[in-house]
Amino acid sequence: MHSVLVTGGAGFIGTNFVNLLLKSRPELEVSVIDALTYAGCRSNLAEHIDSGKVRFFHRNICDEESVFDILIENSIDTIVHFAAESHVDRSISGPHGFVDTNLVGTHSLLSAAKRVWIDRDEIKVHRFHHVSTDEVFGSLELDDPPFTEVTPYAPNSPYSASKAGSDFLVRAYRETFGLSVTMSNCSNNYGPYQFPEKLIPLSICNALLGRPIRVYGDGANIRDWLHVEDHCLGILAVLERGEEGQSFNIGGKCEKTNLELIDVICSEMDHFLESNPAFLSAFPNCPKSRGSSVSSLVQFVEDRPGHDKRYAIDPRKIEKELGFVPRIDLEDGIRNLLAWMSANRGWWQSKLTN
Repeated sequence: MHSVLVTGGAGFIGTNFVNLLLKSRPELEVSVIDALTYAGCRSNLAEHIDSGKVRFFHRNICDEESVFDILIENSIDTIVHFAAESHVDRSISGPHGFVDTNLVGTHSLLSAAKRVWIDRDEIKVHRFHHVSTDEVFGSLELDDPPFTEVTPYAPNSPYSASKAGSDFLVRAYRETFGLSVTMSNCSNNYGPYQFPEKLIPLSICNALLGRPIRVYGDGANIRDWLHVEDHCLGILAVLERGEEGQSFNIGGKCEKTNLELIDVICSEMDHFLESNPAFLSAFPNCPKSRGSSVSSLVQFVEDRPGHDKRYAIDPRKIEKELGFVPRIDLEDGIRNLLAWMSANRGWWQSKLTN
């Protein structure tokens, strides 16, 4: 691995992965391609771009010729593919964009990589790492064992169906054309730079602004939570030590119902705001400003269509073969996120729609 292209590198997980590469593998050449849709933000990487540590390309991954040129001109030998539409609610209201980015975009990348790495045969050692999700496996009942790498696919939303399709394309390009690939399926991520439409940052923002913290249905849906820094370390382990052609589940070993998660968020927010009165003073509508718990804002709302009951990741393969285990527990992760949001108010406030 010498020259790495990170797709979606100005987005949530991509930004954190670029930061990890620059910190832990400074000898690498790092390039980023990002369409800068609503969830991508060039300013996330501005310091690295301005210093020359990152080559940034404002392009759409669906533009195969642009991708081809970037691979050639920068001698890319490794692609780490994060770029995706990922919000389930958006996939329900507008599935077309998910098919375009997640299916067509992934195929564009694979085709360009094949043209450079296989057809031209200019780079002998290469790797295409595809970042997928646990949602491709469908839903689990409470007593079902967690998803493994061989769990049959059963996607239930346009988002997860488009990701499942992209997973199959990656497999097909290895089996048919000999492209060197690895894949990882992760559980729910959270942490710095996450767009505030997702459950954890949205709940924190709503609490600060005195808005309802909405919980779908009865709040009993279960997810496994993984801090983004742990996810990025897991991907790096796969790139450096994972066998070509293999898939690895990266999980947080932290199953929580949505209501349990909200309880953790509210508790950690109460403690954080009590200890940071200067930050709290900027949010007079937050219940904590009036001496109440932010939990007073919890509101149950109608469940969304096709809401999977439970996701759970079995991470034993990556633990056994690569020695990777997550380091950040949920409470520490929420505290770290609150500290980041306190120090970066302008970032998340500029992303709020109203």
